[in-house]
Amino acid sequence: MTRTRWLLADQLGPHFDDGGPIVLVEVVELFRRRPTHRQKAHLILSALRHRAAELGDRVEYRRAVTFAEALPDGELEVIGPTSWAARRLAHRVGAEILPSRGFVASEEEFAGWVAGRDTRSLVMDRFYRWQRERLGILMDGAQPEGGRWSLDADNRQPPPRGASGLGLPDPWMPVEDEIDAEVRRDLDALEADGVRFLGRDGPRRFAATRREALHQLRDFVDTRLADFGPYEDASLAGDDWMAHSRLSVALNRGLLHPMEVVERVLAASHDGAAPLASVEGVVRQLIGWRDWVWHLYWHLGEDYVARSNHLDARRRVSDPFWALDGAGVEAACLHHVLDQVGREGWTHHIQRLMILGNFALQQRYSPRELTEWFAGAFVDGTPWVMPANVTGMSQYADGGIVATKPYVAGGAYIDRMSDFCAGCPFDPKKRLGDDACPFTAGYWAFLDRNERRLAGNHRMAQPLAGLRRLADREQVVEQEAHRTRW
Repeated sequence: MTRTRWLLADQLGPHFDDGGPIVLVEVVELFRRRPTHRQKAHLILSALRHRAAELGDRVEYRRAVTFAEALPDGELEVIGPTSWAARRLAHRVGAEILPSRGFVASEEEFAGWVAGRDTRSLVMDRFYRWQRERLGILMDGAQPEGGRWSLDADNRQPPPRGASGLGLPDPWMPVEDEIDAEVRRDLDALEADGVRFLGRDGPRRFAATRREALHQLRDFVDTRLADFGPYEDASLAGDDWMAHSRLSVALNRGLLHPMEVVERVLAASHDGAAPLASVEGVVRQLIGWRDWVWHLYWHLGEDYVARSNHLDARRRVSDPFWALDGAGVEAACLHHVLDQVGREGWTHHIQRLMILGNFALQQRYSPRELTEWFAGAFVDGTPWVMPANVTGMSQYADGGIVATKPYVAGGAYIDRMSDFCAGCPFDPKKRLGDDACPFTAGYWAFLDRNERRLAGNHRMAQPLAGLRRLADREQVVEQEAHRTRW
């Protein structure tokens, strides 16, 4: 008997389709149970319905309250689901689970790499080097092209002084159609029925189809790749997109395979259309970080987030985060980024790590709640992405398995890498007083609070030495314990 393949909402590209009968399932009740950005909900439903339209008679499209009641009786198969919950469901309904797709290293290959390593040697740089060597990507014989495995040090330029943007063309955006209009009507009805979404509705900004994803990939390579590397870590208030690809959304919907993105940027490098540092930065994100985070999701276990709170952070995520609204937030950087996530469901990685994550780390937000917030607030958020990204890297909640040090910084970093501080009521150079920057003062309060926990970390030796020399340490700590403005 021919098996029917259940395609999940993140398995919508051609590399998940082998030509047989397909079932797609839409369960909007998930939006009632999980905090989800309105534009993320729109993207998921639009992508599912567009794929159903493309497949025509080969697909059975089912709407239900739960996945279990919608899945057909009889022979069913599914390509490795991308969450613990989805894999449990696949087992429960008796589906044959096929090997995962959409990543570079297989689970068996990762198991071979990780065998015999302790958790402290699972660092991404070693995994990335192994990937480069075995795949022969950006290699000059046995040596890395350019002489270094990572060119990240070349990709840390601040934004052009006095500029409001990078001067690049507006990025490609999709044109909505009748399917999108139908989705919007259905989401309006859900809201009228009491479903509360995060963020605000807006035009669909990300690819929902394979054709759109290819347009977006081509646009990035042609218009932004060359500038991606130098300004990868920079931010400008007048330029939401900078030189970033925004391809994480299409990749996490399964509309693109990471290796086809890698092949396109390598071709641009060979043609002389993009500098090596920009190309290597994209390659590192795709075959390094993205693949590594995917495999860590399974390797670290289903209870990884629940058991990880090394810094004993227990405050609930604040209302402006859940409202995705910068109103009432005075710090210009945080105000801007919260507004952007509310408006677009997206910001680039440095704004996630060094503004949102940095602030949450200093404020002792619960890593478990923060991980849930990131997964729902961002259009590219998935169950497998956020545990290592947020709990491990951003919040250092696992004590150093994913990140070798906390990603915490004061206002000086934000001032150097953005234009947010100009006109902000807080001064990034000040740690005491009414205009003391909450990031700068919060940085020292964080070190004071966690001095003993971080004392054995050699990468934190210099910051902790600076803390011990701080003449106004007690005053800063006292001030931050009672801060009401940020």
